[in-house]
Amino acid sequence: MSNRVKNRRLILKSAVASALGASAISSYAADATDCYPSKSPSRQAVTDKVHPSQIKSIPSTKEHISSIGMGTWITFDVANNKTIRDQRSEVLQTFFDQGGQMIDSSPMYGNAEAMIGYGLKKTSGDCALFAASKIWTPVTFDGISQMRNSEALWGVEPIDLMYVHNLVNWEEHLSQLAEWKQSGRIRYLGVSTSHGRRHDQLEQILKTKKLDFIQLTYNYDNRVAQERLIPIARDNGVAVVVNRPFERGFLVEKYKDTPLPGIAKEMGCKTWAQFLLLFIVSHPDVTVAIPATSRVDHMRENMAVLQIELPDTQTREQLL
Repeated sequence: MSNRVKNRRLILKSAVASALGASAISSYAADATDCYPSKSPSRQAVTDKVHPSQIKSIPSTKEHISSIGMGTWITFDVANNKTIRDQRSEVLQTFFDQGGQMIDSSPMYGNAEAMIGYGLKKTSGDCALFAASKIWTPVTFDGISQMRNSEALWGVEPIDLMYVHNLVNWEEHLSQLAEWKQSGRIRYLGVSTSHGRRHDQLEQILKTKKLDFIQLTYNYDNRVAQERLIPIARDNGVAVVVNRPFERGFLVEKYKDTPLPGIAKEMGCKTWAQFLLLFIVSHPDVTVAIPATSRVDHMRENMAVLQIELPDTQTREQLL
């Protein structure tokens, strides 16, 4: 574990105890992760690992972030088993070694946040973590509890980005997130959707509320978001994070027997998974894509996209 930077603060034990109980403190939050905090020099070191064109800018702050992140739904929802957890920690280490930053999770993802906290404590070297989680509950007070749980399970403070997931009780939760952002408890706020749902409502929120990020579904077979939502986000200075880039593996399976397009090979893609990711992150108004995997070899395959120069507008049209 790196000792270069140790100014991640420990989660206050009193808050953790009220949210998780004393046993959880010793399991997940006894000492905070040494992954480098927000704004640390290690974030700039990511630029040495990826092609410069793959470094995107967060519109509200102009902070830089690498374009391939990591989702944790299903893949990191694992039992409290050391062998399994250590294997997922290798996946996490590979992610950081290849220039990854954004890790996305949620209280609704079972044990995923606990697995992240375990894995972060085992990582070594540069760890330019950008932590993103969610509130997902119709009860306003429960949203506060979920936030505390996420802080404790990750062992990270502040959480970089917190979403209101699937727009559940979004008005109340967004107000709370604004307070947390003002106080420095989180750095960015946003709202998220998935499966191409709630687009009309998301459009109205984009037009009327101050957001830093949105998360939505956009991929090679599902391009609805590029018609309205992504342009509106661009016009309002909101970063776009893309979930379900492979539709849980369906797209990779669908195209596996189809030859890669010639332009994909010319650009450096070796597999359909890489081409599917390149299609997404080459959109000039997409900030980060968050594929999920439980395998080290698949993580290397995904992260290799960060070595590919993004196409200009004319060349990207050939990807369509």
